[in-house]
Amino acid sequence: MNLVVVSNRVSRGKPSEPMTGGLAAALLPIVEKSGAIWVGSSGRVRDGNQKEPFAEIEALGAGALAMLDLPAAHYGGYYEGFANSALWPALHSRPDLIRASQEDYHSYREVNAFMARALLRFRKSDSAFWIQDYHFLALGAELRALGVAQPVGFFLHTPWPTRAVISGVPNHRELIEAMLAYDLIGFQTEEDCENFRACVQSDLGLAAHGGIVRSHHGRTRLSVFPIGIDPQQFAQLASKASTHPEVSRLRRSLNGEKLAIGVDRLDYSKGLVNRIKAFDRMWSLHPSLARAASLLQIATPSRGAIEAYGNLQSEVAKLVSDVNGRHGEVDWTPIRYLNKGYGQAVLAGLYRTAQVGVVTPMQDGMNLVAKEYVAAQSPADPGVLVLSKFAGAANELDAALLVNPHDIDGMARTIAVALSMPLTERRMRWEAMMDKLRSGTVQQWFADFTDALWDSRLDREPAEAVIAESPALAPLRSVNTGAARYH
Repeated sequence: MNLVVVSNRVSRGKPSEPMTGGLAAALLPIVEKSGAIWVGSSGRVRDGNQKEPFAEIEALGAGALAMLDLPAAHYGGYYEGFANSALWPALHSRPDLIRASQEDYHSYREVNAFMARALLRFRKSDSAFWIQDYHFLALGAELRALGVAQPVGFFLHTPWPTRAVISGVPNHRELIEAMLAYDLIGFQTEEDCENFRACVQSDLGLAAHGGIVRSHHGRTRLSVFPIGIDPQQFAQLASKASTHPEVSRLRRSLNGEKLAIGVDRLDYSKGLVNRIKAFDRMWSLHPSLARAASLLQIATPSRGAIEAYGNLQSEVAKLVSDVNGRHGEVDWTPIRYLNKGYGQAVLAGLYRTAQVGVVTPMQDGMNLVAKEYVAAQSPADPGVLVLSKFAGAANELDAALLVNPHDIDGMARTIAVALSMPLTERRMRWEAMMDKLRSGTVQQWFADFTDALWDSRLDREPAEAVIAESPALAPLRSVNTGAARYH
């Protein structure tokens, strides 16, 4: 199988490149070792006069990285508009933050259609296309409209919300129908998969029997594939990172105090405000922890042009300042707050230095930072993971200290417990979580999905052989012909 992986974000694989868990960190080792072609945005835009969409194609381990400049006329509406001001808040159950226009949706579909045309360059008889994440919900339908009959699968790295939430997204019904052009749709958790099945049933009148939905596209399999990491590789990075200058400086600066660490994109889904409030509350409830424990919070800025993100950055900065002003001393800063990213080689060392990892999103897909923190720990003296029960990783890492990020006092008490946990219990919990990481690696995720994709395509009926099961699809069927349908 000649695998083509498609995502909006890509990584060149440089150890120093800032990378905080998530999609790019997961896909990088897959592409490097499998020989896949990874297609994504270059981060630049193009005018309408360029004939060659690909700006760069370069080797990436055994595979290749192909980056293209997306069309300038539609990039803003696609990325900052529909993808991140409509889909992202909906997928993270924040309907109050949904902002979108019909123009944004038009641009989203135009970019999906543009990507589909560019991907034809890599189509071969044995090709399979694996589309990643919410930026390209409609890409499968666009590929089918261009005559692509090869296997096309989709994996969602975010949660899928309830129908009540996703219905707040303009054109959501058309998007869900377009997603059924995929042979296989993968989700992080069973809850996400069930939410999607409910949407298909409610909005399209189609039932999933045995995980299979039959539509005018043919058969689409819905399944769960929890994404993992390479725990052995990350442990090796953590061991080597002890001599890195930034890691060494951090250790020297602690002066015997314990450290908690949070590593996140600066995003409202990550629960940063509630996390900082929990530490504030912890130092008030446990004055003995002042000077004895501090927080290193790395919050990498993103999507700054979107109002909700700019507001969040100001709110978090002010809150950190208030907490440090209230609890700090002339020679002690309770919260070290950094607005910059780090490469995984450094992050692994920072994780190992910290006695507590705090991963407390309000809603998250899997959250690979949680898994990276566990893998980075010293087997002889492991730290404790404090994990939101609303992160997908909580389904696997149930030996972590699970918290409700809406419960500030509860989080404060749990963090205090983590800081004082005895070595015997820390080892027991860490070993249980490492067992889960070793049995659910990123390599296993890759193999499970690609095997299921190939099997799904072999079982798929041609569209003309399938009779649609519901009249709810009738208004959509006539417009399922690619980019022209929303003009």
